[in-house]
Amino acid sequence: MASETLEEFYKNKFDWLPDNLQQNIGHFNVFRIEDCIGPKATKQVTYNRRSFYKISLMHGDNIIHYADQSIKLSGASLMFFSPHVPYTFEHMSDNRTGFFCIFTEAFFAERFRGGLSELPMFALGAKPVYALTPQQCEYVSGLFMKMLEEINTSYDFKYELIRNYVTELAYYALKTQPSENLYKHANAKSRITSVFTELLERQFPIETPSQRFMLRSANDFAQRLSVHVNHLNRAIRETTGKTTTDHIAERLLNEAKSLLRHTDWNVSEIGYCLGFEEPTHFNNFFKKQTQQTPTSFRNVDLV
Repeated sequence: MASETLEEFYKNKFDWLPDNLQQNIGHFNVFRIEDCIGPKATKQVTYNRRSFYKISLMHGDNIIHYADQSIKLSGASLMFFSPHVPYTFEHMSDNRTGFFCIFTEAFFAERFRGGLSELPMFALGAKPVYALTPQQCEYVSGLFMKMLEEINTSYDFKYELIRNYVTELAYYALKTQPSENLYKHANAKSRITSVFTELLERQFPIETPSQRFMLRSANDFAQRLSVHVNHLNRAIRETTGKTTTDHIAERLLNEAKSLLRHTDWNVSEIGYCLGFEEPTHFNNFFKKQTQQTPTSFRNVDLV
């Protein structure tokens, strides 16, 4: 599951490459969704990572398959995608409208010293979708319109303006949810749980059959976090109601389902990259969690 490059994006979507693809300032472009539907849209969006960031404003009923979850969308939705997470869309209607922009990390190199992951929506395990009211949608549409107008001008500082519009999009999205829900830790146990969750998520997605999930036990995580395993287990149970082992197994299962759905790897390859030395161990794990074998799950899912 290699990342789709900018070159592949343009060839698949439009069958052409822009002249400014290799600009030293990094790449940026913005589109109306309706302009990307029809004869120009040569291929459907596949479940994959991309080598670039993307922000979309989409109207209507859709399903986004994002990492290990599927999210139903209705109305106006503002979505943020990073190169670290695979995704695809399942459109429930042909009446698709909205906007999207794509850009590289280099485009924002001077704006965020620690990279775009400084923005909460691009952090590991972040919330990718923000539902908008009609009034909020009108405001966000206006920002995209400004980008479309600006990118076609010859103004020397147009990309500085566009960076401001993109940054405003991000902070406006954050403003739509209560600030108390954003990444605050009530105590040390909450902080440990957050770091554990980030470390767990950092091992995904699995992109090739040779990649392996290495931190597979509570002890593995405790050693990496330099805490006693009992302290880790207690902190996670008290803050989430689940054990460390439950979290690891749940994430493994979700990744297994994703790989069974979206790759053509055989079951042995999937089991190996998830850390199971023998196919029977993976089969036993999967059946214990789902009452189905991996092969049965894949066959049923394809029906």
